[in-house]
Amino acid sequence: MAGQTGVTSGQGRWLTGLRSGLFLVVLFVSIVIYASLTFFTLPFPVKTRIRFTNGWVAFFDWWLKACCGLGWRLRGIEHLPDRPTVIFARHSSTWETMALQRRFPPYCWIIKRELLWIPFFGWGLAILRPIAIDRSSGRRAVEQIARQGADRLREGLWVMCFPETTRMAPGQRRRFGMGGAVLASRTGAPVVPVAHDAGCYWRRRGFLKYPGTIRVEVGPVIETAGRTPDEINRIAKEWIDAATDRLEREAGQPD
Repeated sequence: MAGQTGVTSGQGRWLTGLRSGLFLVVLFVSIVIYASLTFFTLPFPVKTRIRFTNGWVAFFDWWLKACCGLGWRLRGIEHLPDRPTVIFARHSSTWETMALQRRFPPYCWIIKRELLWIPFFGWGLAILRPIAIDRSSGRRAVEQIARQGADRLREGLWVMCFPETTRMAPGQRRRFGMGGAVLASRTGAPVVPVAHDAGCYWRRRGFLKYPGTIRVEVGPVIETAGRTPDEINRIAKEWIDAATDRLEREAGQPD
């Protein structure tokens, strides 16, 4: 994998492992501290709470670069509309669940409810009003996303959706779930597709974080008025898959 270029020797892999372990130790300590502080933001509007947690995301970005040599670059930010939007993002790593928040307007996540049970991390996440679903409930989960997502959009929040619903390794693809597309179709909110190659550097369920530059691309807005959920998913998937294929193929190469 191109994202692992230069980490082929035993010594290099050992050093990468050491850095990855140090990164996680400090990250866990920072989560405990920042999640505890987040409780003091409860009296404030949710957008204020989200902006407060952006301070932790900034630390996450800095520490990942300083410790593991892994940074990122964003392209296509000019495509972001000036109204509440549903984001369809590629899901291949833990990285995108944290890092994207600081570069987009305040948004809530569509997440599996089990994440809220994680000590400190889940408690802090709950304060940011995510849409926490039971993924095994099928149609009821889709209706929950459509109902609560419409509420969030009316409040001026964007909605972050990972339509693949689970992390996919580089090169792997799967059918998109319907929740985000149903939300966009019913509300008429635009969809912004986002592709990246984070899975080449921070693998799904992987411990090692390889040095390099994650590249993120924001695609053109998909207008959803008059479109069915299936059509929205098809258009978004075509763009995300094509952009992801290119980014993963070129991972580790200079721009």
